Amino acid sequence: MIGYYILLGGIALISWLVSSKLKRKFEMYSKVHLKNGMSGKEIAERMLADNGITDVEVISVSGQLTDHYNPKNKTVNLSESVYGERNAASAAVAAHECGHAVQHAKAYSWLEMRSSLVPIVSVTSGMSQWLIIGGLILGAAAGVGIGYYVAVAGVAMMGFATVFSFITLPVEYDASNRALAWLKNKHMLTPDEYAGSEDALKWAARTYVVAAIGALASLIYWAMQVFGNRN
Repeated sequence: MIGYYILLGGIALISWLVSSKLKRKFEMYSKVHLKNGMSGKEIAERMLADNGITDVEVISVSGQLTDHYNPKNKTVNLSESVYGERNAASAAVAAHECGHAVQHAKAYSWLEMRSSLVPIVSVTSGMSQWLIIGGLILGAAAGVGIGYYVAVAGVAMMGFATVFSFITLPVEYDASNRALAWLKNKHMLTPDEYAGSEDALKWAARTYVVAAIGALASLIYWAMQVFGNRN
């Protein structure tokens, strides 16, 4: 168990470092004002229109880093610091979220796969570790039996969450690639503005990489605890 907490601590430290770097990058590029004067909302609406998407609405939501695309009601949700701002960071985020809308419109396979796992992961992710720990305790008290199978069920649930984390990677990277390609091909930004947007999106993507590695490390650790302790 001590090893697990050391593992969690290491991953948490890396995650904090990457997140801190991301925040500093966005603060830096929030000061790079766009020569075209377009807001995040206007960037998003232009990208949607250029991709022939007319049934997606761009709306403002409260909070920071709360930007997301909702495929259920077809809305690009931009945080207040992105929606009305006119800088390289807001352009990057707005275009990235529209990248997800383009994926949805084009039935991008990785996005569809990820969406199909959402109902499963939303139910199992919070239960998996408790099932594993409960199963191990039960198994230690009563010997190999129902406790083992409870723990195995927990590992399987954790496996779904891990797969979900890794499927998220191509989804996020592809959305960023679509965003950057559009920004460049449509000459929406100057070279300096584009470089800032590209750098910001790269650091945003790295947060998903760290999350995926953390999920895999946890899965491997708990799988070893369950299968390694079987008598």
